[in-house]
Amino acid sequence: MRKTLRRRFLKQAGQAAAGGCLAGRLTAASTRMAIIADAADKMSSAGPVRWAIGELRRAVEVKGATCAVVTSAAQAGDFQAAVIIGRQEKDLPNEAFRLVPGKQDEKTAVRASASDARGLVYAITELADRVQHGADPAASLRLAVPIQEKPANTVRSIARAFVSDVEDKSWFYDRDYWRDYLSALVTNRFNRFSLAFGWGYDFPRDVVGDYLHFPYPYLLDVPGYKVRAVPLDDGERERNLETLRFIVEQTTARGLDFQLALWTHAYQWTDSPHAQHRIEGLTPETHAQYCRDALALLLKTCPGIQGITLRVHGESGIPEGSYDFWRTVFQGIVRAGRRIEIDMHAKGIDQKMIDVAMETGMPVKISPKYWAEHQGMGYHQAAIRELEMPREGERVEGIFSLSNGSRRFLRYGYGDLFQQGRRYGVLFRMWAGTQRMLLWGDPATAAAYGHASHFCGASGVELCEPLFFKGRQGTGRPGGRCGYIDASLNPSGGDWRKYEYSYRVWGRLLYNPDADPDQWRRYLRSTFERGAAPAETALANASRVLPLLTTAHQPSASNLGYWVEVPVNMPIMEGGAPVPYGDTPAPKRFGTVSPLDPEMFSSVEEHAVELLGDNPSGKYSPIEIAQFFEDSCGKAAKALEAAAAAVPSRRDPVFRRWEEDVLIQVALGRFYADKLRAGVLFDLYRRTGNESAHLRAVTTYRRARATWATMAERARGVYVSDLTYGDAPVRRGHWLDRLPAIDQDLAAVERARFNSIPELQDRLNEAMERASGRPSRPPFPCSHKPVVSYQPGKPVTVTVRVSGTPTAVTLRYRRVNQAERWQSIVMQPDGQVYRAAIPASYTESPFALQYYFHLRQASGAALYPGFNEMFANQPYFLVARG
Repeated sequence: MRKTLRRRFLKQAGQAAAGGCLAGRLTAASTRMAIIADAADKMSSAGPVRWAIGELRRAVEVKGATCAVVTSAAQAGDFQAAVIIGRQEKDLPNEAFRLVPGKQDEKTAVRASASDARGLVYAITELADRVQHGADPAASLRLAVPIQEKPANTVRSIARAFVSDVEDKSWFYDRDYWRDYLSALVTNRFNRFSLAFGWGYDFPRDVVGDYLHFPYPYLLDVPGYKVRAVPLDDGERERNLETLRFIVEQTTARGLDFQLALWTHAYQWTDSPHAQHRIEGLTPETHAQYCRDALALLLKTCPGIQGITLRVHGESGIPEGSYDFWRTVFQGIVRAGRRIEIDMHAKGIDQKMIDVAMETGMPVKISPKYWAEHQGMGYHQAAIRELEMPREGERVEGIFSLSNGSRRFLRYGYGDLFQQGRRYGVLFRMWAGTQRMLLWGDPATAAAYGHASHFCGASGVELCEPLFFKGRQGTGRPGGRCGYIDASLNPSGGDWRKYEYSYRVWGRLLYNPDADPDQWRRYLRSTFERGAAPAETALANASRVLPLLTTAHQPSASNLGYWVEVPVNMPIMEGGAPVPYGDTPAPKRFGTVSPLDPEMFSSVEEHAVELLGDNPSGKYSPIEIAQFFEDSCGKAAKALEAAAAAVPSRRDPVFRRWEEDVLIQVALGRFYADKLRAGVLFDLYRRTGNESAHLRAVTTYRRARATWATMAERARGVYVSDLTYGDAPVRRGHWLDRLPAIDQDLAAVERARFNSIPELQDRLNEAMERASGRPSRPPFPCSHKPVVSYQPGKPVTVTVRVSGTPTAVTLRYRRVNQAERWQSIVMQPDGQVYRAAIPASYTESPFALQYYFHLRQASGAALYPGFNEMFANQPYFLVARG
């Protein structure tokens, strides 16, 4: 362990010293530091705090200084700087901490104090991180002003899934990997780690790679049963359990909560003749009891497990509505004899299932998806797609009777979970459908998530780690999870190291959305030196492309159907090329693709209708999204050039990984900017038959194709030809593989012919210019005092002051229930003040309210509050139920 940590610290110390001069190293070598921690203090002597003190000590020693850990200043002897581990701060909330500069024996000192042991761990690891990324340890601990931080979100979790024996056994069994990885999580202020088994398939059909899929027999020999995973031998099963125990112990030793996620409870696979294992010794009659007893034994064997996450809908292999099965399984949690949280994935959940969990007396959470199975912008979608809305009178039978039927609105959102008086918690889960592989890290987006993740009292968010589904569905390949064809790009010490910056930005901003940027910039300075600032700008702007694309234009809400980084082309011309996506509106073509938030964004064809008509929706249009991509990609490319000129070496693997992934995301942004414009222009042609619109569409689409081809050719030398995240073509392959479908569609667009419609030609020239040019929103300066709370059964009066002369102002409102549709009231003017009241009959409900304003004038329409320039805020107001 010490060797691994020393290698890590020495590498970064060397990077910092390279630009920091010999004098800094000599100063460090002559420094003696003291860490003063009262052994009698209960909080200071807690195991995780002692671990953090060890981290700080090693960080100092790696810099060449000496460091003594003592229980009083008198024992410290001569020192140049001191860290004093202080008393408990009862005025701070849980996990909060303070760092206060001061003096000890007239020497530089900093006092670290906190509300609890975890907060103290954060305080001490913050100091260790400053030392690690600084040139001189004494200077790194010299604070100009006190620092105080507190968490915005109660749960900040990282989930990691075992889905491939080929790719995942290496990290699963690697103890140094776990020590370093878990240390990085807690240093960056995550407070929970979740290890998931059984997520290799969305349903146990056509199963090949089934290792740990039904996890119990891969870990345990349960007394009273003769259940085995054949041909797994006893030695490997025992090694698996011992490894799990080690991971749990190392997690809790650092003050992190450990969550075990069990996503599959089926023990037989459907239509799976090539499965690697078979489960023997179970029958339908013993299935539930075995799971109960296995779970109880597992929880007793690993006492550090603090929560269990369960997929309780049909994809678990258990038919929806099997309440007795789950009631039996939950008894295994009760029999463990301690408090264990039950976290149930929200899809298909109903009140009866919630009640079954509540009967255990354990704390219960429901975990809905955050932006379907992808990563969108940093707010909660104002509406779900029409495809997921409930259908009146529809009844569905079979294993998915709830999630495909009366509860379908919970497939990809929070649905109706936020009811007043609920006895369960809500935890959002962000799936790895948008950013699976490319490096990403935008502080603005992460901060927006930090603000949004406690929406309506939610507990927080769990992020699926980068590379989450690598090798899924039996597609594991040797050679490393990162997928590099150039082996020199593989990070040493574990694949997670590619994403060190991502973990840093997201962890710290989920903890405190207003965190000091130095918390991530110190890493950039020690890594890229003079190239730090432009490297940050390049990745931040490139990282905004795919989440906004996910939000505004989403061919499939399923991560199985759509891989946003390496997407299979959605054809502009219907019938011109195969349509790869099933859950997309009909007719299935690029122009009809729905946004994931259809309340705030318009589709390509909706916008074409607006351009030709006279009824602006105020929604954010594909042309505005295209312009954002063009601007962001331009900033990213310019900053990347500046970074390349300033870093110590362009050949350094860390910078090369950064550069290549930024270039790919820039190319994706430019491709989609042109394709969105081409899509609008083509729909104008489809509706008018105007050849000028056709020519513009073709020219723009050709430019998009050229951008893709250039990017794909460069990526040929970076990533392997088959990047495997699943068994279907849409989940594997390479950017080069996508070119034939683009070419086929482009040829169909070129061949397309539509009859001219003379009556639509008058508005066409302006429409084409707007589709090709820089869009602008009409200015509506507004002032509004948000409504804070309301009383059920009473009207809610809302006012807004609007400068200028809008022709109409409309209040749009809805309960915080995604199963319902938005309502509208035309607001009445009184000078510049507009007023409307949400009816009393509507407020008689258990939900909070949300609302925004639609403003219209002759030149167009806009929304208020709308989005900021980075699409990194909540575009509506919330009103709590009083």
